[in-house]
Amino acid sequence: MDITVEQVKELRERTGIGMMECKKALEEAVGDAEKAIEILRKKGHARAKDKAHRETSEGMVGSYIHMNGKIGVLVEVNCESDFVARNEEFKDLLKNIAMHIAAARPKYIAPADVPADEVEKEKDIIREQFKDSKKPPQIVEKIVEGKLAKFYEEVCLLEQPFIKDDKTRIKDLLAAFIAKFKENTKVSRFARFEIGK
Repeated sequence: MDITVEQVKELRERTGIGMMECKKALEEAVGDAEKAIEILRKKGHARAKDKAHRETSEGMVGSYIHMNGKIGVLVEVNCESDFVARNEEFKDLLKNIAMHIAAARPKYIAPADVPADEVEKEKDIIREQFKDSKKPPQIVEKIVEGKLAKFYEEVCLLEQPFIKDDKTRIKDLLAAFIAKFKENTKVSRFARFEIGK
């Protein structure tokens, strides 16, 4: 199937990824833009993993105050160079992540940050729910793992669906940014404040 320049440009505008990569993804997806985005995301994740070991000593602290002044967020996002940190798209990423934290209330950045005792407590609660179900232990353990993934989605920033697009997770936003700017970029820490809590 022939891919038109308009299709490539539209995909580039939607993803921020280079023209050639967009064209290849559209060819692989036989012109289906949604499938092409999925292909690009997967490639973005691969690139993000390749760059994950690189040092991120630059970046910015962003803030977001909800309109009523009762919720505030500070978030530190790091990248490799000052050039990228001063970029408008980096500032937009920072603002979107801060806004997301205000709305979604994550407690941790990633599953690895959740204390082991909290994970075990959650597993015990799930197992208890199925103790009288007469399901084999290996099936119960698969259910526990599935429900644990849902738990991480609730409490871990990177696993949460983005408040502006529930088909995209915060880790996908970072992966797309890394794919575009070819620099390791990560959320280092955040603090969420809410009046009375």
